[in-house]
Amino acid sequence: MGSIRSQYVKKIAIDLVNTRPDIFSENFHKNKEIVIKVVEGASKRDMNLITGYCTRYVIKKRNRAAKEAEFTGQTVE
Repeated sequence: MGSIRSQYVKKIAIDLVNTRPDIFSENFHKNKEIVIKVVEGASKRDMNLITGYCTRYVIKKRNRAAKEAEFTGQTVE
């Protein structure tokens, strides 16, 4: 079973990744530095939850793109 995250965590993380897709990566610690600079007023626990979901979302997004490219026969950058 997977982790269940609050809707506000998912909304903030997805919004951050979609508005700044070039600065987020699959590295949790680099993403944490970015989230600390961007998100204000959140607790340490919330920062870690948001960062974790950002990281997971980036991985999920890349996997989807790879599967879609494999299905259509295109190359992925």
